[in-house]
Amino acid sequence: MDPGQPFQPLHGDDVTSWVSVCPGGLWNVQQKQTHGGSQRTVSNSGDGASCSSSSCPRLGSLCQVRVRLKASRDEAESLVSENGNEGQSVQPDQWVTETEATAFPRCQDSVLQVPLGDWTTLRLGEGQCDITEACVEGMRAGEKCEILISPVGSGPDVSVPHPAEENLPLCAAIELKAFTPGKESWEMSPVEKCQWVKSHKERGGVRFRSGDVWGAADSYSRALKLLITLHGHVNEVEKTGQEAEEQRDTDTGDKLQQLPSANEFKTTKAELHSNMSLCQLKLNQPQRAKASATKATHLEPGGAKAWYRRGQACQMLNELEEARQAFRKLLELQPESPAALKALKHIASKEKEGNAQLGLRLSKMFS
Repeated sequence: MDPGQPFQPLHGDDVTSWVSVCPGGLWNVQQKQTHGGSQRTVSNSGDGASCSSSSCPRLGSLCQVRVRLKASRDEAESLVSENGNEGQSVQPDQWVTETEATAFPRCQDSVLQVPLGDWTTLRLGEGQCDITEACVEGMRAGEKCEILISPVGSGPDVSVPHPAEENLPLCAAIELKAFTPGKESWEMSPVEKCQWVKSHKERGGVRFRSGDVWGAADSYSRALKLLITLHGHVNEVEKTGQEAEEQRDTDTGDKLQQLPSANEFKTTKAELHSNMSLCQLKLNQPQRAKASATKATHLEPGGAKAWYRRGQACQMLNELEEARQAFRKLLELQPESPAALKALKHIASKEKEGNAQLGLRLSKMFS
């Protein structure tokens, strides 16, 4: 195949497709999995079971992976089929021995957020590279796959800049050498989920400050998905009340004490929705930004930032009356707020201009 010619879509029953998020936007991904037998299965019992939750990486697994970008499909297929770890049984003592994931920065100009051509250790669930993680979570140790990626078509809610020198779509081969045990989200304790929520929230802030808005939104989304599963546990803490205090010295009491209170839970959820709203405003997604900010204001009516972002989203949607109400609410919380006063002045000016244009059109109709 001529490297200069675009890749053709992958076909077959073993091809799966989805949309992944990268620093530059949203990308369509096609994955073609290699057919592997029991020789590529990580199994605690060594019985060669098929790819179940125990033989595939799960949340928190440290995964040793290698990603290689290809100039042609022929080159990718040769890498996927070449002899490597295939034919070797990957037993528990061959799991990844590293205790930390490989540290490397996310790059705004890269779709695949991993060093290409080198073995890299990723912690599944952190969202360092959404495409690679999505592939790896369905693979077994020693397996390889081929992927074809292309930007999602431009639309009102999507912006996908990419380096002009890259030939699209991109083709790559991904290998999973080994991994450590992990957990499904439903297997995690409430305390473990709280720790993941905290790390996702902090990672989102770091990414946003670095200009990685898509990555920040992904982190906040991951945090929210885990946080909502804690609702029942938080309510349990509130109901137990004095019982939890009396049981503080017991194992159960210690675990309950580490969970957030109902108020802390609501505050964290409101902050995540507010942060999502900010990301969606930056990504020119006003309808989604309004929905996220509205959720934040319902959870935390005293959240000034959420009211401001709700007003901004309404302005972008030309819903001026709702925008005015949001900014007036902000003034109640922060009297003399320069941002709110400026926004209200802009709304009044825009309404005056609109009324003048309407009057002009009506005068022409009846003249």
